[in-house]
Amino acid sequence: MSKVEGIEIISKGDYAVVELDLQGEKVNKLSSPVMRRLQDIANELKSSNYKAVVIKSKKKKIFIAGADIEEIKSVTEKDKFKDVLVEAHSIFNAWEDLPMPTIAAIDGACLGGGCEFVIACDYRIATNDKSTRIGLPEVKLGIIPGFGGCIRLPRMIGVQAALDIILAGKSVIAKKAAKIGLIDEAVPKELLDERVELMVQDIISGKKGKRQKCFKAKKLPNKILESFIGRPIVFSQAKKMVMKQSKGFYPAPLAALSTVKKTIGASREKAQNIEMEAFCEVAVTPISKNLINLFYLMEGVKKQTGVSSDVKSKKVEHVGVLGAGVMGGGIAQLAADKGYNVRMKDISNEALAIGYKQANDIWAKKLKRRRLTKFDFKKKMSLIGASLDYSGFKKLDVIVEAIVEDMKIKKLVIADTVKQCKEDAIIATNTSSLSVTEMAEAHPNPKNFVGMHFFNPVHKMPLVEVIRGEHTSDEATATIFELSKRMGKTPVVVKDGPGFLVNRLLLPWMSEALFFLEDGMTVKTLDRYYTHKFGMPMGPCRLLDEVGLDTAIKVLKIFQNSLGERIQVSKLADKIKESDRLGKKNKKGFYQYNEKGYDTDVDDSMYSLLGLSAKNDPLSEQECIERGIYQMINEAARALHEDKIVETAGEVDLAMIMGTGFPPFRGGLLRYADTVGISKIVDSLNDYHQRLGIRFKPADSLVEMAKANKTFY
Repeated sequence: MSKVEGIEIISKGDYAVVELDLQGEKVNKLSSPVMRRLQDIANELKSSNYKAVVIKSKKKKIFIAGADIEEIKSVTEKDKFKDVLVEAHSIFNAWEDLPMPTIAAIDGACLGGGCEFVIACDYRIATNDKSTRIGLPEVKLGIIPGFGGCIRLPRMIGVQAALDIILAGKSVIAKKAAKIGLIDEAVPKELLDERVELMVQDIISGKKGKRQKCFKAKKLPNKILESFIGRPIVFSQAKKMVMKQSKGFYPAPLAALSTVKKTIGASREKAQNIEMEAFCEVAVTPISKNLINLFYLMEGVKKQTGVSSDVKSKKVEHVGVLGAGVMGGGIAQLAADKGYNVRMKDISNEALAIGYKQANDIWAKKLKRRRLTKFDFKKKMSLIGASLDYSGFKKLDVIVEAIVEDMKIKKLVIADTVKQCKEDAIIATNTSSLSVTEMAEAHPNPKNFVGMHFFNPVHKMPLVEVIRGEHTSDEATATIFELSKRMGKTPVVVKDGPGFLVNRLLLPWMSEALFFLEDGMTVKTLDRYYTHKFGMPMGPCRLLDEVGLDTAIKVLKIFQNSLGERIQVSKLADKIKESDRLGKKNKKGFYQYNEKGYDTDVDDSMYSLLGLSAKNDPLSEQECIERGIYQMINEAARALHEDKIVETAGEVDLAMIMGTGFPPFRGGLLRYADTVGISKIVDSLNDYHQRLGIRFKPADSLVEMAKANKTFY
């Protein structure tokens, strides 16, 4: 018998309850010892006289979180993976084949291997609690469902619904799970035990028995698509969607799609062999290992406080936003969405109206997609108040300043705001480029002043830079760090400095785009190299349009003043500055834009405007990518090792992935640097330095790393 504390059979007379409560663990997870314990329990139940079995968790808000990711990360050989999978399938098959019906009573997260376990059961009842989500997120880790998920789920809910969950790594709430047939019933948390007991009695009395639930489409269009004739269309459209979203960089969704396609109609043994082979292929790839490393970085943030001391964050209930508009309205919406009482202030009713509209529009989209009820929509909107004065500011625990990016104006507003707040209120500036330390001079108690840099659009971009000025206290830092997490964001603490972290690393890449254009590259080819060849979400020219050409050039000049001669500025910058082209915000930039603000194609008139005649793309894909990415790595080495903007390489990578969309499958900027090799990067930078100028001179710390054969990780 396997010795795993926390998984026990409790007899209830005619039926048994298997309780999951792993000792010493915050969550229930399917490690190898746990799986062997489940095998022992299945063997014991198989020879028992029980008429039904209920599986439930005693963990708060957790049913089974999934497989043990550490075990997946540590295995690098296909054969070792296969041994584990053969055993896992044998165990889940044993549960599926038990002589008595099994009921999964789900309260809390039921993901990955946990979901695969419950779909091997006969019945599933789940609570409507917001913590209850059921799904298969494996592709987000670069793997596929490997414990039968690719096989059982399509047979249970149909190919279309199963692909929707598997290919996107999606999890669904209980209500949605019941609608698609993933569970039998969604019930209030308080009624779970009662509903399970009723189902048990139906089984004992003979009204219900074992079942092999087989999906049957109800509506004619679905019947056609789920038929032998319609399935090729479903798979074809699914592949197109995967390629559109992943550009082919991620092998797991394609492997999952192929597995589902090959296993339809196959015997259980053959289907499971097909799934195992596909799992082993993707699980040993560097892409999977990189995505798992990213998962650990994100999990690490959940455990962090943002400070090294034992100082705790302040309790925050009321949040203020100085400056409404699009950014301020976005911050207000985000806070109210998480249940905070929010007070917006601006100097005009027009600005407040824009702030309200921004919040309203975000929730309206959720309402339209049925991700929000009308009641919740009204309730959330009611949490946002607004005024032209400081009424209500005495209640506020945190005030986020989001006004115009002008140091003089910000200082005046901060000095005025402090007088209207309670003494220990924390003021956080949403600046993207101005010194937090200098700004704090306007605050009589600068320890309560900190940076909280959101990225635009606020409701979509996951990163928040928490910026410590020279006098910012641990309490203020910890409070904004915790507030960011509660708002659903990923915070990274950075030291005050030009561009902080993300913009400092991103700007050399954006700036290099102008030099590429000088060299004769076309906008279309350049951006395509970075998106379709390297994996960035958008190319540098497109990003310049998004940020605003005027803003980017202004910040570039600020950087040049702050960081010195290594920041070179293309001669095209002044020509752009003199034009009326601001990018997306006035629908004039490197791209053409329609009335709704979507880019339609490259605006070729930019070439003549900038005095560019050569458009023959003379540079190789390799040079274009190296010149941009290696400059970011070079600047990251300075920020990390020389200026100590952040403490770890992991923080750099997390910030770049969450703040810029740096390709997650590459593991982050510095993990990518380790993959390429520091010596190779230094050699290439030296070559570009000789040919193209000081901006490519390798950082001293990077040179030292190359000499010592060191890596960032």
